[in-house]
Amino acid sequence: MNTIETQVQYSSYMMTTTEEYMNQEDSWDRDLLLDPAWEKQQRKTFTAWCNSHLRKAGTQIENIEEDFRNGLKLMLLLEVISGERLPKPDKGKMRFHKIANVNKALDFISSKGVKLVSIGAEEIVDGNVKMTLGMIWTIILRFAIQDISVEETSAKEGLLLWCQRKTAPYRNVNVQNFHISWKDGLALCALIHRHRPDLIDYSKLRKDDPVGNLNTAFEVAEKYLDIPKMLDADDIVNTPKPDEKAIMTYVSCFYHAFAGAEQAETAANRICKVLAVNQENEKLMEEYEKLASELLEWIRKTIPWLENRVAEQTMHSMQQKLEDFRDYRRVHKPPKVQEKCQLEINFNTLQTKLRLSNRPAFMPSEGKMVSDIANAWKGLEQVEKGYEEWLLTEIRRLERLDHLAEKFKQKSTLHESWTTGKEELLSQKDYESASLMEIRALMRKHEAFESDLAAHQDRVEQIAAIAQELNELDYYDAATINARCQGICDQWDNLGTLTQKRRESLERVEKLWETIDQLYLEFAKRAAPFNNWMDGAMEDLQDMFIVHSIEEIQSLITAHDQFKATIPEADKERMAIMGIHNEILKIAQTYGIKVVGENPYTVLSPQDISNKWEAVKQLVPMRDQMLQEEVARQQSNERLRRQFGAQANIIGPWIQTKMEEISHVSIDIAGSLEEQMSNLKTYEQNIINYKSNIDTLEGDHQLSQESLIFDNKHTNYTMEHVRVGWEQLLTTIARTINEVENQILTRDAKGISQEQLNEFRASFNHFDRRNGMMDPDDFRACLISMGYDLGEVEFARIMTLVDPNNTGVVTFQAFIDFMTRETAETDTAEQVMASFKILASDKAYITVEELRRELPPEQAEYCISRMTKYIGGDAPPGALDYISFSSALYGESDL
Repeated sequence: MNTIETQVQYSSYMMTTTEEYMNQEDSWDRDLLLDPAWEKQQRKTFTAWCNSHLRKAGTQIENIEEDFRNGLKLMLLLEVISGERLPKPDKGKMRFHKIANVNKALDFISSKGVKLVSIGAEEIVDGNVKMTLGMIWTIILRFAIQDISVEETSAKEGLLLWCQRKTAPYRNVNVQNFHISWKDGLALCALIHRHRPDLIDYSKLRKDDPVGNLNTAFEVAEKYLDIPKMLDADDIVNTPKPDEKAIMTYVSCFYHAFAGAEQAETAANRICKVLAVNQENEKLMEEYEKLASELLEWIRKTIPWLENRVAEQTMHSMQQKLEDFRDYRRVHKPPKVQEKCQLEINFNTLQTKLRLSNRPAFMPSEGKMVSDIANAWKGLEQVEKGYEEWLLTEIRRLERLDHLAEKFKQKSTLHESWTTGKEELLSQKDYESASLMEIRALMRKHEAFESDLAAHQDRVEQIAAIAQELNELDYYDAATINARCQGICDQWDNLGTLTQKRRESLERVEKLWETIDQLYLEFAKRAAPFNNWMDGAMEDLQDMFIVHSIEEIQSLITAHDQFKATIPEADKERMAIMGIHNEILKIAQTYGIKVVGENPYTVLSPQDISNKWEAVKQLVPMRDQMLQEEVARQQSNERLRRQFGAQANIIGPWIQTKMEEISHVSIDIAGSLEEQMSNLKTYEQNIINYKSNIDTLEGDHQLSQESLIFDNKHTNYTMEHVRVGWEQLLTTIARTINEVENQILTRDAKGISQEQLNEFRASFNHFDRRNGMMDPDDFRACLISMGYDLGEVEFARIMTLVDPNNTGVVTFQAFIDFMTRETAETDTAEQVMASFKILASDKAYITVEELRRELPPEQAEYCISRMTKYIGGDAPPGALDYISFSSALYGESDL
């Protein structure tokens, strides 16, 4: 703590104690007399307290208001308790001599920072009891109580906290004040038993015997602790509320009597705290080493597997390799990615803890640095990338081979299926007994076959080309491919020969019936497109449609109406086609021609046309009904869109508003960190309570999805936007609460006051132009504004502390850590050495017995296992060197 803070705390305390006393003095001024019971207790206690110090000078007082009137014993008392010399007293016995001596005493008290109000030398010389007791109480406060400090509290609060901690384990003891909490005597007995259990058997004390308990405490304290009896047991028990000042005066004597033991306990606590931090850090270091070794070993074993480039012969084997690689990516690698991330997090956490505890940075074993692991991981990913590229290349090659082989089989199968029976067909002599119509049909059929044969020429050439490519790519089953290809080529040559012979035969006997043949051809030409139109119409009328708005369904209805308008024209075309068929029947009847078989130009019959036309007419009203049902569904979907949009337009802005409010709370410096935490907790609860609205919106969104609604013109917010915003809101409130908790932790751990934190926050906010981060130039300006005189070298050093990773920015947490190190007090090696020296009774070494007596078992054994033997001629066997051990804790030497 710096000098200015010390002066501020001291001045604040003196104002508090003086105001406390002056409030009591004002009460005396109003009532003229103290409460008789309190006055009696104060007379006895203050007299005994004064005599406990005056006897060191070989004197004492009998009557507190009479024996201090000449000022001589008052000056002597001040010299004894302060250890300082006062001005030489006046030797005369006149009133003005007495007043002069008392004034010298009062001036000395004032010089110690105590402001005496309404207490004058004349009242003391005149024997004013109230003023004399008030003056003695002021002396007690200044020289016996003021210096008591427990965990940064002072005076009365510190003494009360000390009493509470010392008596906490004892039954029937609950110290809450300096009056009624001490009436049964158990608290005083507990204080003595806590430090000297050999003096009192606490188990035999009874709460219903307060006088006996008090007298036991008074007698033991006077006999063994050199604390004079300052109180009367009957007075305390019979007074509803004992005098607080008398109790405080007497209890403070116990505090000072046990100060030596307290010092040893404080030293032991400091050592335990330091050792606990060191043990935790060592555990983290061991965990880091173990995790780093396991990760590096896994990388070492994995790389050779990924470097294996032996190709397989079949696609199944290569796909198994690919599946193994995918298992590696999905199953084996993700945990290692998490371990690598956790390793870096553990390393950064350890370094932060070491820095906060003033320990040197952790240096992992050779080859196990975070950078080493990153390089090994980079190498793994490079090999992994190469292995994946090789796998895909090989699979593509085998896939190409399998594709070609399958393509060969498919084309060969199609070709062989097509050629089945063709040789027998071409060898028939059916044309010898056929009619003219049959001859004409056979001729046309043969022409069609020739066209088909010519079309299949490309397939045969493709089959041969594929077989050649498979041979060039060294296909493993090339022999089977070659044998099949040769069979296809031989059969193809034979088909060509047979086709030519049949054409020549048909041309010799060609006699056609021209009229009927032309009509058949005309029927085929007009029936085919009409049939296609009906197929298309039936397909459209039965087509499943997907629409997302009323506008889209209206567009379909319009198109359907347009189609219905074309039906009369289509019916005319149907009747014309049927007229051609009727003309054929008429000619055959007129000329006695036997019409047998089907139309050689088409597979469509008049009955096919009629049946399909009836099907089209039946599908039209069915299509009308489907469209109307879809209109009703789209109207329902529109209602869902409006309902979702209304809620989303409320929830979306609410989330944004809360984000902004949380941001304002996090940078507000008007209140304490606890107030900020309270505000943030309130926001957190409000957010949790708002979750039901999100759930309602999720329900509406689910209904929309079930209805296949994927757009909504009534809002710009999608459910995904709301979910992301909600998650960001939850993350922001949690992160902000964590930041405030870390600030509270830093403040409490480093002794930073709320005013200092507010000052740090105000300075940071003033120069913060990047929403929670400062550029180096802004950081330099901030430091200069706070009184730092920075050169380039010093500023560079500071930047290595606040930005060790060279990110180019300074966060608020890094800024707080730096200011904490600049202003807060931390443990040092010298402080730990001093603590061990107290435990060792000022010796340069410490024994195993002393460590086990003063420290908890775990910390004692930790020290014994790591301390080196003390080298010195005056030490007993087994003496340990605590000085080198303390230096090693802070990195100044090796453990």
